[in-house]
Amino acid sequence: MPRITGGQAVVDALSSHGFDTLFGLPGVQNDWLYNALYDADGAIRVIHTRHEQGAMYMALGQVLATGKPAVANVVPGPGVLNAGAGLATAYALNAPVLLLAGQIPLPAIGRSLGVLHELPDQLGLLRSLTKWAGRIDDPAQAPWQVALAMQQLHSGRPGPVALEVPMDVLATRTEVALPSPSLPPAPAPVDTEAVEKAAELLGRAERPMVIVGGGAQDSAPEVRRLATVLEAPVVGYRNGRGIADSRDYHSLTQPAARGPWDAADVVLLLGTHARVPVQKWPQSPDRTLIRVDVDAAALARNHRPDLGITGRLQDVLPLLLDRVERHNRRRASREEELRAARGEWERRSAVLEPQISYLKVIREALGEDGILVDELTQVGFASRITYPVYHPRTFISTGYMGTLGYGFPTALGVKVARPDVPVVSVTGDGGFMFASAELSTAVQQNIGLVTLVFNNNKYGNVEQMQRTQYGGRVIASELVNPDFVMMAESFGVEAYRVDSPAALAGCLPKAIDSGRPVLIEVSVADMPSVDQFR
Repeated sequence: MPRITGGQAVVDALSSHGFDTLFGLPGVQNDWLYNALYDADGAIRVIHTRHEQGAMYMALGQVLATGKPAVANVVPGPGVLNAGAGLATAYALNAPVLLLAGQIPLPAIGRSLGVLHELPDQLGLLRSLTKWAGRIDDPAQAPWQVALAMQQLHSGRPGPVALEVPMDVLATRTEVALPSPSLPPAPAPVDTEAVEKAAELLGRAERPMVIVGGGAQDSAPEVRRLATVLEAPVVGYRNGRGIADSRDYHSLTQPAARGPWDAADVVLLLGTHARVPVQKWPQSPDRTLIRVDVDAAALARNHRPDLGITGRLQDVLPLLLDRVERHNRRRASREEELRAARGEWERRSAVLEPQISYLKVIREALGEDGILVDELTQVGFASRITYPVYHPRTFISTGYMGTLGYGFPTALGVKVARPDVPVVSVTGDGGFMFASAELSTAVQQNIGLVTLVFNNNKYGNVEQMQRTQYGGRVIASELVNPDFVMMAESFGVEAYRVDSPAALAGCLPKAIDSGRPVLIEVSVADMPSVDQFR
């Protein structure tokens, strides 16, 4: 067995499990990790960021763009806390991110000695924000602990995991058994009798509906085939967009599905809580709800289904398709009905201007495979319910966590993962400033992201609620901003300023084609709120 440092053992384990990129910040507790990364001679690309939140969000972006695990590294204490918002967002999105956290020396943990960056219970904190967290107490444990972390990432409901490594463990040299083992994920058996029952219900249904969430992003071909077989609308919101192609008449955004929901007799939920339909829309005693989720504990959350099936969609859907086609009734096309629902939604949502016009420009510029990353801003909100999405993992959203400021750094990670396609980040002036220092990272790492900063010099959504819901009590929502064009240019980022969809159409394709980091400030006034459609 080779005699190596704990840092080398960790790097070797990461590499053996397929990690080729690490987003992070070096610091005193992680020095021996970065020494090992240096000695690995490029086996793992290090993208160092200007803030720990940037590292965590970029790893998140890599996961959301590919569906594959990514790794971020931060120092303990304040570094872990700074990464916390990104970790919470990953948890909300069921994103398999590995956070490799530094830690104070092993003998000092839990003794409240005031050691640099000490937290009272860092491991407990990490366990509250992840599906699993552990600690490497000896270099010889590194291969097994990383393997265990990977097993957790690939078992059951996806989600972030964390490993903390004390600084003295990273520096200690000892014999380590390499390479890291491969531990099989926990089995996820499928109840074939329940699948058969679901197929019978769907096959007999007169007006079935399918609602999809982020858990179905890797099952788009099967979902699309099911929609065709059943003549069923496929409804996606936020993390479910792109599973059905928006150009297909079966594809409905959530608000457009309100009418078909009332008429649906069997509704199939795939990898989604479907919170709005099952909690806020009218429920019918004559409607049957079928829910498929990899997490058995999630099946009865929000609403107890009539039939629950535990299992990975990649395992369940092929079986369901086979059985549905055997039970299916003769079906007439519902194209006219579903196109009418889409047309009615387009008529109602036409009030969302100028958001829709800006989104049309972005859609045209991104082409067939381009990726849009939204934000907590009025254009971002509108994109969730009006923007056409053609393919899985080409619309990235924050999920229920609603993390203001996540968009720009997450989009950087998306572009790192997908350098072959255009990526556009839609942000507001408020959210962009949360991680604006990562412009430096974009330049240094040559990340060719195009960032649109819609600037109205305020937390616009907050102010809108203050005016409309709280009697005009406008407070703490107005902002003083830098000149975003000058700011970007000072980092070496190409920058433009526009004030209309037509002007954006004139420079966005050029920005995308440049292959370099580009910022476009879009000067806007108040916009209609999407809240009217909730």
